[in-house]
Amino acid sequence: MHALTAVLLALPITALAGNPHEGSQRRKHWETRNVAHARRGVTYQLEDDYSGQNFFDGWTFDTEADPTHGLVDFVSDTVAQVSQLAYVQSDNTVVVAVDDTTNLTAGANRNSIRITTKKTYNGGLFVADFFAMPHGCGVWPAYWSVGPNWPDAGEIDILEGVNLQTDNQITLHSSPNCTITNADAATGHLVNPTCTSSNGNNAGCAYAQSGGNSFGHGFNMMAGGVFAHLWDQTGISVWFFPRTEIPQDISNGNPDPSSWGAPVALFPNNDSCDTTAHFHDHSLVIDTTLCGDWAGNSFGGDGCPGTCADFILNANNFQLAKWMISSIKVYQPQS
Repeated sequence: MHALTAVLLALPITALAGNPHEGSQRRKHWETRNVAHARRGVTYQLEDDYSGQNFFDGWTFDTEADPTHGLVDFVSDTVAQVSQLAYVQSDNTVVVAVDDTTNLTAGANRNSIRITTKKTYNGGLFVADFFAMPHGCGVWPAYWSVGPNWPDAGEIDILEGVNLQTDNQITLHSSPNCTITNADAATGHLVNPTCTSSNGNNAGCAYAQSGGNSFGHGFNMMAGGVFAHLWDQTGISVWFFPRTEIPQDISNGNPDPSSWGAPVALFPNNDSCDTTAHFHDHSLVIDTTLCGDWAGNSFGGDGCPGTCADFILNANNFQLAKWMISSIKVYQPQS
């Protein structure tokens, strides 16, 4: 077992919790100060709490072929449980993993997990607390949401990246006529403003984070943190809080986005993109694929050895390919 994995698995939640103060298928211009003003006075009530021993009750295990052409077989809940790829620890930490015990022969796929919430959403405040996430060469993990008939109902990628990256990318995919404006109101770097996506042209509109701690190794070394996104009539906003910077209101279960400052990613609902029309009926998704359209194509350029297809054959390469989840909570605004 890799040392980092051993440490993370051994740490109790109290040790990981820190200081509470602290590609893919996946409208109105306002200044940053007005983002907070628009939400001041709004309170949020907990609607769904995905955590603890009952975490998986709210999710289905998808077994269809990976649409991003990853070298994985997504397995059923039965196989996942027997193979210890999806389970809840005694301290209520949820683990969702890639198989790291089976050495493969050339051409074989590695077992992995893709889970989707049984419930769908048309907005809300989503607060996801991760202790650790999969990382390493060949690995392509994502926490996202998606609606039916992609890309007609849209896709919101909150946490996604590949290989040895340490900075997260936040991306929207939509049907035609959706472009992001007012990029200066977010702290992240707008990589591409065009959300319109289709098969063969699915880059989407994306913000890149910086700092080296929002994805992969850097994220895991500080015991993760919280990704929160607010999806309402004003658009979609995303915040990231490292473990030691999680706001007290989140820790207390009374989240107040108006106090969080500028989001790292902002997708306004305006004449350039009617987000209420482009994004609807979403299920939350957590998955880890291997290689595929992004991780495979950038494998060598990201500093990984050999070929991705060969790399996945060795089970030892995936000892860090684990999600360790505290909770995912969904809140709705109260009038």
